[in-house]
Amino acid sequence: MAMSMKASVLLGLVVAGLISMVSAESGTATFYTKYFPSACYENEDHGVMIAAASPAIYKHGAACGRMYNVWCTGPTNQGEPNPCRGNGVTVKVVDLCDGCKGLLLDLSQEAFSQIADPDAGRIQIEFY
Repeated sequence: MAMSMKASVLLGLVVAGLISMVSAESGTATFYTKYFPSACYENEDHGVMIAAASPAIYKHGAACGRMYNVWCTGPTNQGEPNPCRGNGVTVKVVDLCDGCKGLLLDLSQEAFSQIADPDAGRIQIEFY
């Protein structure tokens, strides 16, 4: 009986992991350093694990306050060294990156540094 309970728990964890992987979006990330004022919260401080979202993610403010788990998946240009650090980071959307195109998260420098070498400037990501 105990073995079937362990198998059930393990199966549940595997299914939860697969659901997370299926719902992940692919995009790019850059970083910025001026955090105030923000489109969502003006001069209110929300720490440094934050992001500005491109219009495609921001959706006229609907993304304000949304938390994203972000992982570096590689460089944006072929032939560049892999900038990824192998870590993920959780960020809160606090701003609009009005000039950003596609599915782009403009991470705080602190958040970007957690997942990639800042010298890369722009990276490929998955986020959910």
